[in-house]
Amino acid sequence: MSIEYRLIECDEIDVNLFSSFVRKQIVNYCWRKIDGKWMIKSDPFIDDWSEDDYNFLVKCLKNTVKYGGRVLGAFIDGKLKGFASVEGILLGTKKQYADLSCIHVSQDVRRMGIGSRLFENVIIFAKKLGAEKLYISAHSAVETQSFYKAMGCVEAAEYIKEHTQKEPFDCQLEYYLE
Repeated sequence: MSIEYRLIECDEIDVNLFSSFVRKQIVNYCWRKIDGKWMIKSDPFIDDWSEDDYNFLVKCLKNTVKYGGRVLGAFIDGKLKGFASVEGILLGTKKQYADLSCIHVSQDVRRMGIGSRLFENVIIFAKKLGAEKLYISAHSAVETQSFYKAMGCVEAAEYIKEHTQKEPFDCQLEYYLE
């Protein structure tokens, strides 16, 4: 099985692009910050995107490209099985962060290294933007956080207010670009 990694152009981004993509994630435990200390808590739910979620995603990804960001895809047999997006505008009080706004791998091909490879490609673009770090407002599921920890991410030194307001249970992370 060969995996093709490439930029996704704005005119390619539509709901049909995701026809072979399975977002589903079964979550049992999440990280929660309680009284300033990170703890694992039971919080079972199934995270799965609806048609409305995919329509919203398409709008977001088109905006990413429109405003100078990049959307990277992982394709197996021509079908999208993973994607990551980095916004084109730097964040933070010192404009030190490139915003990793999305990184997702289809449920049927997880644990094949696709997420790691997408992350590596995101780093290249973030450096070209002039960022010192990646900023990630990441799902708090234990499995998701394990991925980011394996990539070398740590808790963000500065929290971006817009992200914490939009997703209060997300873990705010950063990755130092070398």
